[in-house]
Amino acid sequence: MPLATIDISSMEKIAVGITRCEDVVISRDGKVWASDQQSACAEILPDGSLHRVGKAGGAPNGINMDAQGRIIIANFGIYEGEPGPLQRLNVETGAIDVLASEIDGKTLTSCNYPIVARDGTIYCTHSTFADEWPQALDGRTDGFVFRVTPDGAVEKLADGLKFANGCCLDEDESHLYVNQTSGGNVVRYPLLADGRLGPREDYGPMLGIIPSGQTDPNNLPTPDEMANWAFTDGNGFDVEGNLWVTLPAANKVVAITPERKVFTIAHDPSGGVLDHPTNVTWGGPDMKDVYFGSIRTDYVVKARSPVAGMKLIHQR
Repeated sequence: MPLATIDISSMEKIAVGITRCEDVVISRDGKVWASDQQSACAEILPDGSLHRVGKAGGAPNGINMDAQGRIIIANFGIYEGEPGPLQRLNVETGAIDVLASEIDGKTLTSCNYPIVARDGTIYCTHSTFADEWPQALDGRTDGFVFRVTPDGAVEKLADGLKFANGCCLDEDESHLYVNQTSGGNVVRYPLLADGRLGPREDYGPMLGIIPSGQTDPNNLPTPDEMANWAFTDGNGFDVEGNLWVTLPAANKVVAITPERKVFTIAHDPSGGVLDHPTNVTWGGPDMKDVYFGSIRTDYVVKARSPVAGMKLIHQR
């Protein structure tokens, strides 16, 4: 099935009332969960209402699930001036475990997005050690990737990233793909036999332009001026090997094809519905229900995807 655009008019606003919903994850049994700053995560019930679970503190950000159905939370605590650890939520009890709170003796402040490999290893991005998160959009290279192995060991794997953000694995887990927000692109690393990462390479072109000077998220230009901004956020693969990438400042979602061409999936310049999309997630019986989170809105966007999403470890 070839890629096709998603009409903005076909998009639905659900989970109205959610707070700072960076991301959505769909369980094996079809339950829809979203990160929620009022709790830890909220289940989006079939009628669109919310069942809030746990209390993570800080700013729950990117989320994913392990094979046991527990939600892994990357906490972007810097958003609230707090630590930002990697956490795990038991959705049945609401209990929160801290999987990683420091690395190399330094407190984690901006865990951004986790992905779980088949062997249970969690790979997670950490965006910055800046004092305040907007400072990290100035092009500094203090972002990195770390892992937590099934035995609980924490290890930094790659650094020098320009605001490390969304990340994902491809179908055969041969590479880890990482968005550089202030780099405006995607890079990837080969996964080595021991689970560490090989040398990085660019994956596809820059996805627009990076404006000169530091960007103040609280004082942004008009939507028309930002329509070609390349600040990347979340990513994920569909079953055809297209890597979908959200571009929040541009109110846009694009896909990098296996040939490394860029296709625009959806663009809502005014942000009337698709407003600062931060992550993309698939679910449903045919894996064609697609969800877009946003830290700017009080709702989640749901639509029908032209191509089924690739199942993650917790959906298989």
